[in-house]
Amino acid sequence: MVGKRTAVIVLAAGQGTRMESALPKVLHPLAGRPMVEHLIETIEGLEPENAVVVVNDPTGQVSKAVSPFPTVLQLDRLGTAHATLMTRDVIGNFDGNVLVLYGDTPLITVKTLQLMLDARNSQSNPAVVVLGFRPADPSEYGRLIVDEDGNLEAIVEAKEATAHQLQVNICNSGVMAIDGKVLFDLLSRIGNDNSKGEYYLTDIIALACSDGRPCAYVEGDEAELIGVNCRADLALAEKIIQDRLARSDGKL
Repeated sequence: MVGKRTAVIVLAAGQGTRMESALPKVLHPLAGRPMVEHLIETIEGLEPENAVVVVNDPTGQVSKAVSPFPTVLQLDRLGTAHATLMTRDVIGNFDGNVLVLYGDTPLITVKTLQLMLDARNSQSNPAVVVLGFRPADPSEYGRLIVDEDGNLEAIVEAKEATAHQLQVNICNSGVMAIDGKVLFDLLSRIGNDNSKGEYYLTDIIALACSDGRPCAYVEGDEAELIGVNCRADLALAEKIIQDRLARSDGKL
């Protein structure tokens, strides 16, 4: 379906302490099913060549929910770049497109992912395509820093941003489509010199640009990009998915 070889990495190792539950965050129900199952169904609609889920899953519950996709363990949660790097043995020397998705962002659609892949396969051959959006409240989100020609130059986390950068209203969803030929080389060069001491996947943009590779972004709908981090987020996601079901006669 996607026209060019595609692999998918799902980051799903978060504990979800703000959910105030012993149940792993991505297993909280959405429309009667664990939220991660909705994302798995979307990924299957892309018919990827390979897919892997990064988990911190001592009980095996998450691994069971994402079956038949294989899982890898991120025992030390050192950031999104570190989590993505954990998949190297599964993804291998893959020369197609690699989508990086999140288990707690279950409402993204095949149509949006296809838009990203189309941009990644475009003539400009960007190393990375980021899914951006314009949230009603951008305060906590990383900002997409774009040059005058519309090329993506960097992603700056909100806590690291200057006052000027915080005026930017196009934000980072976290979702990326990356050239598999350079993915793991770029990941291996990401450092952790930041306020959290974590390895940010967002730093991949500046590294790719420094290598002379362009980066790009496409815009998505905020309603697809709800990150479920607490029960209020879960309630909002439930409303959105029920609205979808009502418009589609019960079929997502």
